[in-house]
Amino acid sequence: MLKLHTIICSTRPGRVGPAVGRWFNDFATRHGKFEAVLVDLADFDLPVYDEPHHPRQQNYEHEHTKAWAASVAAADAYVFVTPEYNYGPPPSFVNALNYVYHEWNYKPCGFVSYGGVSGGLRAVQLEKQLVTTLKMMPMVEGVAIPNVWQLLSEQGELQSNELIDDSAVTMLDELHKWATALKAMRQ
Repeated sequence: MLKLHTIICSTRPGRVGPAVGRWFNDFATRHGKFEAVLVDLADFDLPVYDEPHHPRQQNYEHEHTKAWAASVAAADAYVFVTPEYNYGPPPSFVNALNYVYHEWNYKPCGFVSYGGVSGGLRAVQLEKQLVTTLKMMPMVEGVAIPNVWQLLSEQGELQSNELIDDSAVTMLDELHKWATALKAMRQ
């Protein structure tokens, strides 16, 4: 079974990303086409890029880089759970993308974005450009969660709705097609 990493991209204190990430990872597990794994970027504690060698060389010196590289390499596809910071991606996400190169190559990715009225869509447009330079294939389909705070329960868990769920199914179906097709390019 193909492995899907749902990556929580925000690392700031008080973030909503873990609630959105848990919801999506559970949804992907129930969907049944992937082995779904939840990955929290905050757990890797990546400083601003600090490797002395270019990522293409895969000559990693720091343990945090080696751990991140192993995590990225283990997946066949990714879903990035991302907020929007000033119309753009969170710096933690950009930094994490830049840490490795070959580990991302020839894999599809989708985006679950959240925020205010735009649902994080402006950040996703920039993020799609970034991932293509790492030879990833971003899905056209995606999940946008506008006004995310209105969908959080008293316990802080995301309460999705039919529109969000339908978007998630459509994206996962498409992501599975691409992950299956691109696997041959990685062998």
